[in-house]
Amino acid sequence: MREEFLDPQESVDEVDDVGLRPRRLDDFVGQSELRDKLSIVLEAARRRHEAVDPLLFAGPPGLGKTTLSVIIAAEMGTRLHVTSGPALERAGDLAAILTSLEEGDVLFIDEIHRLSRTVEEILYPAMEDFQIDIVVGKGPAASSIRLTLPRFTLVGATTRTGMITGPLRDRFGLVARLEYYNDSELTAIVSRAGDILRIPTTPEGAHEIARRSRGTPRIANRLLRRVRDFAEVEGHTSIDGKVADSGLAVFGVDAVGLDKVDRQILSTICQQFSGGPVGLSTLSIAIGEQAETVEDVYEPFLIQRGLIARTPRGRVAMASAWQHLGLPVPTEQPRLL
Repeated sequence: MREEFLDPQESVDEVDDVGLRPRRLDDFVGQSELRDKLSIVLEAARRRHEAVDPLLFAGPPGLGKTTLSVIIAAEMGTRLHVTSGPALERAGDLAAILTSLEEGDVLFIDEIHRLSRTVEEILYPAMEDFQIDIVVGKGPAASSIRLTLPRFTLVGATTRTGMITGPLRDRFGLVARLEYYNDSELTAIVSRAGDILRIPTTPEGAHEIARRSRGTPRIANRLLRRVRDFAEVEGHTSIDGKVADSGLAVFGVDAVGLDKVDRQILSTICQQFSGGPVGLSTLSIAIGEQAETVEDVYEPFLIQRGLIARTPRGRVAMASAWQHLGLPVPTEQPRLL
């Protein structure tokens, strides 16, 4: 089981990823609608001197769900406890964390949809009444003890909202979905990260990295680090558009943000399977990746960009996929139904 603690008084550089994550809501870029809702919820809780109601953040990986939990703890001046659904295998795992919480603490459970049913049942009274029942002993001698918990804030994160049970979802006071970021928002994120990493970025350089980041801040920060490495090795003192383009080319990220695996998926569908349709399991075997990785990591962006489509018969390549690979577009396009 993994559990981490965040003290809001710790230095930014010690806490997380060289401090690239913002620590205050005002510094958080993007998700304007969610930011407005959170500011109201947090301010109301501060005025009442209460813990924030349970919050559920949904959306693809890398959009800021964990960052928002860090911000909530920092804004409320409390500690953050981090764990994940798969790490809580037994009811006792969750009970141990809940009983260690202090008044107002924030408990962040990543991939909360992967909680076992037994653990989830323990969570219900903790969310509603701040109490848990612990069974002591075994067999006929077993007895149940009810413990009162300090009032805490539960923040759940999920990449698959549909897998969360209705009773659990209904217990959250605010359910919000994070959306992909636009280029201007990612440009601001890259510029801020460049300042923190002490590598100046021109607006052109930040935009070049941002537009290849799949609408995801985590990817934008990762690409910035690689371009920074390239710039330092090549003797550049800043990242402009040309340096960003050259650096990203070295690391295999093309003009629309596709990497080697993305292009391999497109090439496999177009050339090996004549544009499809091809089933997910067959495709994953052909490229040597797990089916879950293809479906959850690579396909969403390829579909969003209109390069492939999912059909009842399997995955098919769209005309833009052939064009991106520099291949002649077939005269007859695959049927989507």
